[in-house]
Amino acid sequence: MTGVAGQLGTQLRVRGGSRVRGLTSAQLDITDPVSVYEALGKLGPGDVVINCAAYTAVDNAESDRSTAAAVNAEGPGYLAEHTARTGASLIHISTDYVFPGSSSRPLEPGDPTGPDSVYGATKLAGEQAVRAGDPSATIVRTAWVYTGAANSADFVGTMRRLERERDTVSVVTDQVGSPTYSGDLADGLLELAGQVSGPDSVAAGQILHATNAGSCSWFDLAQAVFVEVGADPSRVLPTTSAEFPRPAPRPAYSVLSGRAWQVAELTPLRDWRAALTAAVHGGE
Repeated sequence: MTGVAGQLGTQLRVRGGSRVRGLTSAQLDITDPVSVYEALGKLGPGDVVINCAAYTAVDNAESDRSTAAAVNAEGPGYLAEHTARTGASLIHISTDYVFPGSSSRPLEPGDPTGPDSVYGATKLAGEQAVRAGDPSATIVRTAWVYTGAANSADFVGTMRRLERERDTVSVVTDQVGSPTYSGDLADGLLELAGQVSGPDSVAAGQILHATNAGSCSWFDLAQAVFVEVGADPSRVLPTTSAEFPRPAPRPAYSVLSGRAWQVAELTPLRDWRAALTAAVHGGE
């Protein structure tokens, strides 16, 4: 597993136990094909690489395109070329940002892409590099990933901190997606890893979507966080994206359909509201 220090990588390491070997960027630099070969040279059929490494600073990517492209586009391509040579399986993590955000229904893997940000464009280029390098690789798009701990830097953790520090907090109502608890996503990826390494895998070579079920706005999610910590949800005030301009545009609607995940005979992730409760109160 690459990206071991991130929130998804941390959950995979904890939940996978001895099944998972996590590699830091110092041990495996995915932007360097020599490093990829040296770190993964002994892989073979039955082994699975889960690529969680990514440049996820969405706003910074607008002015740092070369670094974002190296990590999000070129690196995954090197991994794919290596797994294709060795016969190992690759699971590559991608994002809802590959879509333009203009849909009004849950997005299927085959729907037209059209990223509006540098981050989204480099992640889409990464998908394409993976597909070119190893057609049997599985691409998993996810969205709105959080750990939810009181001190975490993700949205849920930030709302928990702001609830303690401020009387009110303003959150946008015009961006809709599916919050995804990193623990649930890790469990789903471990199940997928067991499947793609088999001879009759339904998921190998597919693009799948994996998020917690259901959808909400960031405003709805913030209110739910306040409820979970015993605070008054009316302290969360509605606002719009226009009132909070950012360097990179965010998709207005990026709900991902889980239909292909279920067709691949994988366990659906539970409803986002139940997952949030679990994340805030212990993580199971």
